[in-house]
Amino acid sequence: MSTALARSEVVAAVPGWRTVIGVFKLRIGMLIMVTALGGLAVARAPAPALWQVLVMALSVLVASASAGAFNQFIEADSDRLMKRTRSRAFASGALHPGAGWMALILGLLAASVAATWYTLNGAAALYLFLGAFTYAVVYTVVLKRRTWLNIVIGGLAGSFAVLTGAAAADPSLGPLPLLLALVLFLWTPSHFWSLAIANREDYAAAGIPMLPVVVGTQRAARIVHLNTIALVAASLLPGAFGAGPAYLVGALAGGAYFLRRTHALARDPQRRTAMSAFFASMAQLSVLIVAVAIDAALR
Repeated sequence: MSTALARSEVVAAVPGWRTVIGVFKLRIGMLIMVTALGGLAVARAPAPALWQVLVMALSVLVASASAGAFNQFIEADSDRLMKRTRSRAFASGALHPGAGWMALILGLLAASVAATWYTLNGAAALYLFLGAFTYAVVYTVVLKRRTWLNIVIGGLAGSFAVLTGAAAADPSLGPLPLLLALVLFLWTPSHFWSLAIANREDYAAAGIPMLPVVVGTQRAARIVHLNTIALVAASLLPGAFGAGPAYLVGALAGGAYFLRRTHALARDPQRRTAMSAFFASMAQLSVLIVAVAIDAALR
């Protein structure tokens, strides 16, 4: 009886695979990987071989995973103060953030950058590194607790993913990849500030100066809507640089839907409308990336 009890306690003490995988924020990583493939699709150059594209995509996913794990590693204490994050592995104590984890995080980043450099080129590897570095160090360590601009500058991480994909085909880039990178830069604040409005009390309790904590919910909601107007306008600019009608239809459809939700948020800022705007941001980006892929297939 005592032996069976001891065994059950050991099993309970061993974190499940879902707990371990959750450290790497793979859902965000998948989104970042898709944006990198979008950057590849808009590049006006022959695509690399399929195996090179797969290496690039996996490298972006792994680099994003390492940055996500670093974020949870560093923020375990503040995550405990927020309802949304207190169940994360390091925050809850399910995993111990020891030196082994830091070695794994750095090893994953180094392996992804090296693989990109070896199979593609130095420019793609540099953008890959800068994306992970921006999220892990610039956003998480330097800016997050110091300024409401944290997510604005941190949004460059998504832009660098686009440039990674584009540079895989052509290191010199071009107007379309740069414009898509601009779209990702503008998308991130609208996306994340919507979530921050829904979780304002959490960020206030943790002492994190997200926009709604600093300027209030009503003003933050108006800023989200204004930023989304700029985002949608930027998403239409590729039409002047060779993007086809399939892209423009996607940009218009996804942008109109997102604007409708952020307009509702600005008129009635509450958790329900904020989460609706947050999910609309995901839909808008998904539609845009699909439109990029269709446009590339029709070229």
